Amino acid sequence: MFKKILAATAMLFALVSFAAVDANKGTAADLDGIKGVGPSMSKRILDARKESEFKDWSDLMQRVKGVKEKKAAKLSAEGLTVNGQAFGGAPAAAAPAKTAKAPAKP
Repeated sequence: MFKKILAATAMLFALVSFAAVDANKGTAADLDGIKGVGPSMSKRILDARKESEFKDWSDLMQRVKGVKEKKAAKLSAEGLTVNGQAFGGAPAAAAPAKTAKAPAKP
């Protein structure tokens, strides 16, 4: 029974750790939790957000030093969104599921 509870708890933490963080809503701690975002970048994001919320990824890339297309793609892959959108325009929650390939016929 203890093993089942431990396994369920581990799965819950895994789910929570991959939850998307929106650049317009996340706290400094939320942003720091994303791989590739450290304290200095989270401060730059929060400072730029004080002026006004980010409209989209291009707005974030223009206003936050150190975030260009390559970095934006990496941050998006780690769970950062802007207005619920992953970099490239696809909604974060609508990431395509991996499907198994059918075995090749001999």
